[in-house]
Amino acid sequence: MAVKKQFGSFQDLLADSDVPVLVDFYAPWCGPCQMMTPILEQVNNQLKQKLRVVKINTDNYPHLGTKYQIAALPTLVLFKNGQAVDRIEGVVPADGLLLRLQSFL
Repeated sequence: MAVKKQFGSFQDLLADSDVPVLVDFYAPWCGPCQMMTPILEQVNNQLKQKLRVVKINTDNYPHLGTKYQIAALPTLVLFKNGQAVDRIEGVVPADGLLLRLQSFL
């Protein structure tokens, strides 16, 4: 799977990407988060040239959860040109997620 789980600086990750970045804020103990993993894999496989998918464990990076006001897990935040442009909370089917992302690609 090409979903990236580790990185240097989060800001560098956003700044260095020439495509939008979909960040999955999750926790390993979160059941709905686990349900999103295969959905994100499918989205990543279909849009790998147009979108970068990154998973952020909020237990390991609580400051990012605070900075982006993550109140529910999973929360997907789409960044374009380094700025948050969309947010989805909870489990979303792959077709609905793909449809929603299309306007940002």
